[in-house]
Amino acid sequence: MRFLAVFLGLCSLLTADGPPRITFTKSFPGSSPAYVEISVTKAGEAEYREDPKDENPLRFHMNEADTATMFGLAEKLRFFADPLDAGLKVAFMGKKTFRWEGDGGPHESSFNYSENLEAKVLLDWFERISETERDLIELERAVRFDKLGVQDAILRIEVTRDQKRLVAEEQFLPLLDRVVKNEAYLHMARTRAAALTESIRAPK
Repeated sequence: MRFLAVFLGLCSLLTADGPPRITFTKSFPGSSPAYVEISVTKAGEAEYREDPKDENPLRFHMNEADTATMFGLAEKLRFFADPLDAGLKVAFMGKKTFRWEGDGGPHESSFNYSENLEAKVLLDWFERISETERDLIELERAVRFDKLGVQDAILRIEVTRDQKRLVAEEQFLPLLDRVVKNEAYLHMARTRAAALTESIRAPK
């Protein structure tokens, strides 16, 4: 019994190592992307990947207010210690999992559909992050390989932003600045990129 207690104590210390973290995964074969994994630490450091084996995920920083909101929702959900799936016969919309790593953890809860209000709001936060990173990926692809497509990529970012679904928008600035400074891109694309960077950099 003494050995078991020591072992459990060591496991607890290992679990507590590192900053508190919320991780979201969604597996939905046949959709695009078929897999998404997003993790956010309490310090706002975030990662996005579309392959569980990806060792070079997109990394970005969430602002303090958004991070606090997400962790506040996790706390209201008891850090995913309770079941979240509604257990209803509804269409399959992908297996979604919230995971908590931190004090008292780890805990995780998976669901297809949840009626829990806090779970719905937290899910929407992760969906917003996913939409943002998809826009970023498309902009990077266009900047590198499709100069004529940059205009459309910027328009998609503007639509996402107008819908108030763009998260950690400062991560777009390096690519947008690159467009602004390079005359190889369409003048209209450069003008839109300049206006968008100015708006992102404007005092909030």
